[in-house]
Amino acid sequence: MNDHIIIKGARQHNLKNINLNIPKNRLVVITGVSGSGKSTLAFDTLYAEGQRRYVESLSAYARQFLEMMEKPDVDSIEFLSPAISIEQKSISRNPRSTVGTITEVYDYMRLLFARAGSVHCPVCGKLVQSYSVQQIVDRVLALPEETKVEILSPVVRGKKGEHKKLLEKLLKDGYVRAVIDGELRRLEDQVDLDKQVKHSISVVIDRIKMKEGITRRLTDSVETALTLGDGLVEILTDEGTSLYSQKFTCPDCDISIEEIEPRSF
Repeated sequence: MNDHIIIKGARQHNLKNINLNIPKNRLVVITGVSGSGKSTLAFDTLYAEGQRRYVESLSAYARQFLEMMEKPDVDSIEFLSPAISIEQKSISRNPRSTVGTITEVYDYMRLLFARAGSVHCPVCGKLVQSYSVQQIVDRVLALPEETKVEILSPVVRGKKGEHKKLLEKLLKDGYVRAVIDGELRRLEDQVDLDKQVKHSISVVIDRIKMKEGITRRLTDSVETALTLGDGLVEILTDEGTSLYSQKFTCPDCDISIEEIEPRSF
């Protein structure tokens, strides 16, 4: 019967010891002639008890800032949730006002969405996450010992061109290998790319085997990869490739999303 609010012996003001079951998750309208107890039932009984129970559930410190309503004259009210009430009066002339904005619940909802919500790419729908250097390092350190790991920096992702100047600069900066269109190539070798075809280039920053004492080297390599890859790093193992972003960017669609804040909603 917990899909109903069960009221027994309501005698607040002009209510005459009424018993009532009100269905939950429904729009319920209380009607009657003037003085029949409509407002008494809605505001002075249901809302008063719901608000009182909610305030009682808070700590003594929090309760000192809130005004608790008196317990209504009723034998019992079962399955009652915390309640809000809006009186019938003109509060705002703004036609965009809603129950959320008038009661200020909207502000708390925006804060909840910003702090506990998840960001998804508007194109592919995949979860978009931002990783710090430490979070990426911790994930790699969680791999089994003796696992072979390659840290790569994606410098070109699906772009047309020969990319000769970029490859020359990478070689000049001391990088030896890169994965070009899925194939591991040495940068000192001649690399000819079709300028009419989209290419992907990921520079090999480091190759390591998981063991004790590797944390400092791993952290330096991840930081280097993120700097070179504009906030992206690829972690390659025998199990496959994991792509991490330091920004709120969808790695697949290359769409950047602002970090969510309450003002985003």
